[in-house]
Order: sequence, then structure tokens, then C-alpha cells
Amino acid sequence: MNDRYDAGYGDGPYELVGYDEYGQPVYQQASAQRPAQAQQVPGTQQPAYDPYAQQQGYGYDPYATSGQQPGSSYGSGQQPPAYDPYGSRAPYDPYATGTQDATGYDPYGQAASSGQQPRVAEQTAHIPQQAGPAKDTRPPHGNGHTPDAPEYGNASDAPEYGGASGEPDYHTEQFAFVEDPDGDSEDVIDWLKFTENRTERREEARRRARGRLIALVVVLALVAAGGVGYLWFAGKLPGLSSSDGGNGTATPVAAQKRDVLVVHLHNTGKGGTSTALLVDNTTSKQGTTVLLPNSLALTGDDGSTTTLAKSVDGDGTSGTRDQLDTVLGTSIQGTWRLDTPYLQNLVDLVGNIELDTDTDVPDPDTKKKGTAPLVHKGQSQTLSGKMAVAYATYRATGESQNAQLQRFGQVMQGVLRKMSSDPSSATITVQTLAQILDPPLTDKDLGAFLAKLADLAKSGHYKTALLPVRSDGTLSAQTSDNVVKDILGGTAKSPSAGSAVRVSVQNATGVKDDTEKARVVLLNGGFTFLEGGGASGTEATSKVIYADAADKTNASEVAKTLGLPAGSVTKGNVSSGADVSVILGGDYKPSSS
Repeated sequence: MNDRYDAGYGDGPYELVGYDEYGQPVYQQASAQRPAQAQQVPGTQQPAYDPYAQQQGYGYDPYATSGQQPGSSYGSGQQPPAYDPYGSRAPYDPYATGTQDATGYDPYGQAASSGQQPRVAEQTAHIPQQAGPAKDTRPPHGNGHTPDAPEYGNASDAPEYGGASGEPDYHTEQFAFVEDPDGDSEDVIDWLKFTENRTERREEARRRARGRLIALVVVLALVAAGGVGYLWFAGKLPGLSSSDGGNGTATPVAAQKRDVLVVHLHNTGKGGTSTALLVDNTTSKQGTTVLLPNSLALTGDDGSTTTLAKSVDGDGTSGTRDQLDTVLGTSIQGTWRLDTPYLQNLVDLVGNIELDTDTDVPDPDTKKKGTAPLVHKGQSQTLSGKMAVAYATYRATGESQNAQLQRFGQVMQGVLRKMSSDPSSATITVQTLAQILDPPLTDKDLGAFLAKLADLAKSGHYKTALLPVRSDGTLSAQTSDNVVKDILGGTAKSPSAGSAVRVSVQNATGVKDDTEKARVVLLNGGFTFLEGGGASGTEATSKVIYADAADKTNASEVAKTLGLPAGSVTKGNVSSGADVSVILGGDYKPSSS
């Protein structure tokens, strides 16, 4: 280990004198004076070894700040002292309570002449305080070494040292960051405020959303209540309407406004009439065709009882209209006499009609048997003017007059569906018919009225109803409620039962249809018809029987009406409830009316 070698960096050879604390070899220049120099006066202090101090050879310090070579502080004939890591001083203790010389051993420190601040670490207390720069007051690193002291631009920036012992004068505010709780730091406080504000904003947004939802529900409820109130006020709520097909209103039936027109269809070919009321309820927006049977009992101008058919044939249009107003309690604005040729022209003008026919109708102009019917039974049958007239006036053998009346109502509704809804166009159609109307009805009034009904028929707010009558031609309470009151808004006032002669008819001809034909004839004659049923057998001659002598004249009038000879009138027992009884025999020849 005392081997010498010439490193080539100095004036003489170097010898290995030991290893530093990092395991690196330490050399010094070999000299004959070493033994002498090794003996030093006790108590003197040798320069401390700094492995990073600038020296020649391997002791080169790349961080040195001066050009001084090792040993430059000695004379030319002197050798540096022998290596002693600690010398006579105690080893470096970074946790010692005393202060350490600036030139003391500090493996990470720098020389006192470097101009940097000394470290906070201190040497043992028995080392005297050396004059030098102020000590570094920063706490040591976790590894026990003091970090490099910062350089201060002026003395005012350096930490203050005070006190009698020369120790640093620390202030509480310098370490306030250590004592402050984490929750009170500015960043934490800002974060807490941010999260708190965001939560509050979310809650506020939820509250606003709930408020808007509640307000919307309230508004919708108010709108619904207002709509229901309006419908109730306007009378359009379901269940509150009258029996007019769901289009009635809450307005009292009698107070509803109606326009009523009576139509008399005259069959110019075979004779006979068919009557209907065209009703426009302007309050409920509902149109209706009310079919009136010819047997409907009316009260004549002289107070006598008559029938609708007899009134139309003999009393004229104005008299019949007044009689209908009296019986039905309504107000008819006008009368439209529609002869079959005009009906045929009307259907051709609107461009044919479509109906669901209930029977085959033969061609009235063809007498040959086996000929194809003019109108076929079926749905959606297209009818021309001629076909419509044949269907409206057709009455099969054994059918009641009500069956023919229903077909007439179908034709009228079919015409209205094809009529123009424009009042001007409808008026032109009426004028094209070149028909003379009964006053006070005019072409313009009829055209405007038909245009309104046409609009209702196209929109589905139109229906047809048959006025039911009893066998004696009077109206029942049910009839008054369902038709007269609800549709016409009137009150039935049928003539009293005692005002007309009640005739009971029993059929003994063997032909079932003879009963219905006799009924029509009697009703048209102003008598009250009572069904007497069928006889047990057939009779060759007919009989007209009366019970009281006061009814003999009435019996004679019945025989004349039915076309029976005067000798058929006889006294006998009559059916219960009847004034005159009739037994139809083989000599009865029914009329074609």
C-alpha cells in the first residue's frame, strides 16, 4: 500500500495514503520531509480534507471556483499534511447541536470561499464558532444531508441570525405551511367551494325542473278544465246530448233551432203520394229525413178527423202543412211538391246515386214476365233517374206502405249526398228543374236549404227516421219521445180516438195482401183502422156490420169507401173497440192506390 507511482500530474511521485468514505484511493506527494511534518504540535488544527477540493491529479475538483492548486498555501519546500479524514476534530455530524466550521468536513458542502451560504447542519458544540457567512436555516433533507444553500442577491434576502448563542432566529410564519391543515389550504378551499357550488347548481336545476313540471301540469289541467267547460257550455259533451245521433247539444230540445221542409212525392204514373219532412237542426248540426205514413191522423179545418193521404189529395199543400204543425207541434217553413218526373230529372242532374237496395224492382214499362229487373238487390247499386223513381215508388205484394216509404227515404238521402254543398250551385240545380214551387218557397230558398242538408249528408251527420203511428193513425207516447220531441222538438197532439170511426177488418178472401190494401183505403178515407185478424175460411161475399143504429150511416160510408155494394151493410155484432166491423169476401176488389 506504500507503493509509489508516478501519476504524471505533479512534480514527484505520489503514494497511497488511504481511502475516502466512498472507497476511492487517496494519494499524496511523496517527500522525505513527511516524517517530520507528521509530527505536529498538539492542539493545532490541520486543514480538513475535502475530497472535492481542487487539487492536481486525481484530486481534481471540476466544481472548484478558483485556480489554486493543492498545496499552494504551503511553501515551496513544504509538503501538505498527512491525510486525516477527521484530524483532531470530531467527525461531521449533521445533527450535532453546535456549529461547524465552514472549512469542516462536508462531503456535499463547498469551501467557505465559494460565496454560497453555509448549511444549517452544525458540528459538535466544542468547535469554536468561525467567522464566515450566515448559516443555511433550511431543514435537512430526508437523507440527513443539507441541501445546497441558495445564493442571495443581497444581504436583505438572507435569513436572519440572532440570539445570544448565534443560532438562527426562526419565525413562526416561516413554517406556517407545516402547521396549516390540509382542508384550509387555498386549493382545497377552492375545490370545496367549486364542488359545493356545482352541487347547489344541480339542486337548483332540479328544483327549477320540478317547478316547471308542476307548472306544466297545472296549465294542462286548467286547459283541460277550460275545454271541458267550453264543451259543456256548447253542449258538445258526449252523454249530454239528445238522441240525435251523438250530435245534440246541452241546449234544451225545444230551444234548438230547426229548419223544416215538407216534401210530397206524387206518383203521376200509378197514383198515390209519399210524404217526408226534411229537418236541419242548426243547433246540433244534424240533418234528418222523417218519413210520415199516409195513415197519420190529422185534424181538418172543420174539426173532423182525416188522414195524411186524404189531406194531400184534397186539402192542398197549405192545409196539410198547417195540419201537420198542429199534430206534431212543429213549424214547417215550406212545402216542396216533387212529382216523379222531376225526381227523375233531379237524380240525372246530380249524376246518379248509389244505394243499398233491399229488393229487386221490375221495369214498370215492361209487362213481359221473366224480364230482368230494372233495379237489382244489393249493396252500392248505382241508380239512374228512372231507376231511382221506380225504387222510390215500388211496393211489393203484401208489403205495407212503410216499406215503400223507407225506399223513398233512401232515394232522398242519396240525392242529398250528390247535391252540391254550395248554395249557388244547388240553386242552379233547382232552377234547371224548371219546377213551379208553392209559395212562399223560392228557388233560392230551396237551393240554400238543400245545400245545407247536402253538407250534413256528406259529413255523416244525416239519418232517416220513420214516424211510427198506431193502427188508428194516432201517435203513441214512445213516438212522441223518440221522434216528435227529439227530432222535431214538438209535442204530439193527435186527434181524440172518438173523433174518427173505428173500423175493424177481417180478411176472408184468401189473399193476404187484401188486408193491407183495405187498411190504406180506409185510412185515406178518414177512418180509423183496427186489425181484426184472418177468418177461419173464405167467404163469397163481403159484409159491413154495425151494432148501433147511429152507426148505420158510418157503415154505409165504409162500404162505399171499400167499393162494396150497399147490400153488404147489415146490423150485427161488431168487434170490441170498433164502431163498424168488415168481413172481406171474394167480391172485394181492392183499388190500386
